Amino acid sequence: QVQLVESGGGLVQAGGSLRLSCAASTNIFGINYMEWYRQAPGKQRELVANITERGRKNYADSVKGRFTISKDNVKNTVYLQMNSLKPEDTAVYSCAGSLVWRGTSVLRWGQGTEVTVSS
Repeated sequence: QVQLVESGGGLVQAGGSLRLSCAASTNIFGINYMEWYRQAPGKQRELVANITERGRKNYADSVKGRFTISKDNVKNTVYLQMNSLKPEDTAVYSCAGSLVWRGTSVLRWGQGTEVTVSS
């Protein structure tokens, strides 16, 4: 089974940067679309950013101008570059998307990576 694996989370001071990665656990043909979500303790899950197969990007208002989603079609990896981080960005970040694997499209969620922004 193919899975999504996130990495890059950690502890950073306010104003700092982190880059999250989301990669398939095995070889895939491509990515139809990918989304980054986050969920802070006691809060609802929030869609942070998404990217389509053709590279169209959308962002939540709360991260516009600070976060950038991108994908590497060779590595079949999606990134979330997070700059000017704020304490309110603290959350578990997960990627979810549609992958082309073994001739079909499959939906997968990653296990999440924790981001903590200290003030």
